[in-house]
Amino acid sequence: MKFFVDTAEIDAIKELHALGMVDGVTTNPSLIAKSGRDILEVTMEICDIVDGPVSAEVVALDADTMLAEGRKLAKIAPNIAVKVPLTWAGLQTCKALSDEGTMVNVTLCFSANQALLAAKAGASFISPFIGRLDDINLDGLELIEDIRTIYDNYGFETQILAASIRSANHMSECAKIGADVATAPPNVIKAMANHVLTDKGLDGFMADVKKAGIKIL
Repeated sequence: MKFFVDTAEIDAIKELHALGMVDGVTTNPSLIAKSGRDILEVTMEICDIVDGPVSAEVVALDADTMLAEGRKLAKIAPNIAVKVPLTWAGLQTCKALSDEGTMVNVTLCFSANQALLAAKAGASFISPFIGRLDDINLDGLELIEDIRTIYDNYGFETQILAASIRSANHMSECAKIGADVATAPPNVIKAMANHVLTDKGLDGFMADVKKAGIKIL
């Protein structure tokens, strides 16, 4: 499973990239706003760091303006994936950009039917939002399973990009289901390394080292 980092913070991206934990980056206007920087400037800088897909989101709602914005974003770097919402206008934009050879990430997906439409429109990525479904007492992971089944049934090449991930458990469950990509904030990716038994074992080990006076350097 590929790891995309869901942030626009350059230092966080660099830290995880140095460890080989970054296969791509997802951004959106909200994340860009938190960084306090210009959307084109920060997106270009991220593309210089990361070789994999970098999602940059349009802000228009109508198809014509979405398409114009998408074309402008795609010129930033060859690894840009233009992010569009899963609306009818977004699907129209997805089809046009995909036909032009631009990667498209269709976002705000909350149903298997929506995911099916995105695949038919040529989306490179579909982004089902796990956490937001969980927030309204629906099973976000079940949606990932449904999309995986449909895409496998018909050989769609659209990659399932599990989004709105809130926990390390979400990451492992998505991997078991077979999501192609999971995008998560840096703190969630780091939390995957944590386990109470690892901490307990290390505490015992260090106590023995101290007692025995063991030194390597």
